[in-house]
Amino acid sequence: MLKGLTLALGMSLLMVGCSSGSPAPEGNQPAPQNGETAQGGVGQQVDYKIVGIDPGAGLMKATEKAIQEYELKDWELVEGSSAAMTAALTQAYKDQKPIIVTGWTPHWMFSKFDLKYLEDPKGVYGKDEQIHTIVRKGLKEEQPSAYAFLDKFHWSPADMEKVMLAITDGQKPEEAAAAWVKENEALVNEWVAGIEPAEGQKLTLAYVAWDSEIASTNVVKEVLEQKLKYKVELSQVEAGPMWIGVSNGDVDGMVAAWLPTTHEDYYQKLGDKIEDLGPNLEGTKLGLAVPAYMDINSIEDLKK
Repeated sequence: MLKGLTLALGMSLLMVGCSSGSPAPEGNQPAPQNGETAQGGVGQQVDYKIVGIDPGAGLMKATEKAIQEYELKDWELVEGSSAAMTAALTQAYKDQKPIIVTGWTPHWMFSKFDLKYLEDPKGVYGKDEQIHTIVRKGLKEEQPSAYAFLDKFHWSPADMEKVMLAITDGQKPEEAAAAWVKENEALVNEWVAGIEPAEGQKLTLAYVAWDSEIASTNVVKEVLEQKLKYKVELSQVEAGPMWIGVSNGDVDGMVAAWLPTTHEDYYQKLGDKIEDLGPNLEGTKLGLAVPAYMDINSIEDLKK
């Protein structure tokens, strides 16, 4: 147990992450001719509900703002979890029924299903974000090998998606991470080039149970243990405790900071107590997503 993580009772900005890879989208069925998506306005079709994720998540906060900015007075944002959201999406897609969900990429659902983001002409969801690596103060001096690797760690959404899809398809996270490291030996060797092994020293990394962070954190753990001989403990927590754990030194670092928007509040409050090593991945996106068979293209269309 990490002594400082349970103190963050008031902070719960959750989000989710991540995604999957290269197989063709599942079920490229033609849009139904007389089905749900052809009857009435989109609001009636989905009972004026947007299927969301965890309450307090940055994505939920942005969606609440979107409802206000676009004057969607009759609409309701349904709180739940990322698992409940993807389960609802999976069932709706199977039945070719309309659904609107809070979406983000990288995420495996965009590879498994043929989805599209609704245009956001007001820019409520902001520009593309980055995922940053954050470490505790003093890590560079106390664990220089870990610091040097974490500073070099950088991959692409396509890399992350491969690990995510393998996990979604049934592999354990550690197995999917090990397979990716083996298949990408050249890139991994670039990350650890010139870094001395630590020979059994211990590290703790925090992460949230988002698909993206499960993938990235397990890959980092695999490299630290296989290439640099660390003993790595992973601590799954919520977003608030994750940030606080790094800021007070209870954990050594994380590779799960979504900036500049999703974790903006945490960064503003704790930025002077942590060290930001910069982005380890670029090209994330947030917004409202729908199946491609739905005849809707913009958030503004929800008012019709």
